[in-house]
Amino acid sequence: MSNLSDLKTLTASLPEQGYTMPVLFIGHGSPMNGIEDNEFSRKWADIAKDIPQPSAVLVVSAHWFTRGTFVTAMDFPPTIHDFGGFPQALFDVEYPAPGNPDLAAETAAMVKGTAVHLDHEWGLDHGAWTVVKHMYPQAQIPVLQLSIDYTRDARFHYELAAELFKLRKKGVLILGSGNMVHNLRMMSWEMIHGGGYDWALEINEKFKELILTNEHRPLMNYQSLGKEAMLAIPTPEHYLPLMYTLGLKQDDEPVFLFNDKAVGGSLTMTSVRVG
Repeated sequence: MSNLSDLKTLTASLPEQGYTMPVLFIGHGSPMNGIEDNEFSRKWADIAKDIPQPSAVLVVSAHWFTRGTFVTAMDFPPTIHDFGGFPQALFDVEYPAPGNPDLAAETAAMVKGTAVHLDHEWGLDHGAWTVVKHMYPQAQIPVLQLSIDYTRDARFHYELAAELFKLRKKGVLILGSGNMVHNLRMMSWEMIHGGGYDWALEINEKFKELILTNEHRPLMNYQSLGKEAMLAIPTPEHYLPLMYTLGLKQDDEPVFLFNDKAVGGSLTMTSVRVG
């Protein structure tokens, strides 16, 4: 980004494209995936090559859990290192993607079901940058984050997502970042490189079946899916980004799964592409 005029050009109102941008749910797993060349990060890079280059990326990350709904609206969002106990190399990473204040304001105005507030403090947390830096390593594409209102249920987030559909027509890649199965308290270091408890594998298969058959209602009411679901989702922040991906899906759109692997016993990296 060489000067202010470049930024003004970049942040001009986005026109509609002649296509509908795909939507992703990414199982982001450990922050170390942000700097490792592994099966997960390589697939993120491959996905980026297989879809149109976005005009912007809007990330719904498990790690921005707020009272109310916010969207980042600064020119240059800072890189947030919201973790501890990892190597210094991870803390040294900066992902200097620009923001897009005009798009943030347009996104906020697009949503009628709740107030979306413009935020100038947050930035890009590790649910966003650890994934997007592999997809767009040159950091040339504007990246925004939309927060998750922790006072609202899964249906609310699913319905909020549907209001963002016009962004897909403008070439915006909307990306939910979390994990379908995420129970760190039960994590097994013996299975850290692969493997899951029976309950984790069982509920992950159920989630996949419901996603592939377009049965979203049970996924919104995940509490009714039994004790396995409660073990998989002890707290909802890593699961709710999936609701944004599914809420943006149109009836006739294809769905693909990738990175479908359990690690650490109680976490799945299973990811979803719509469109």
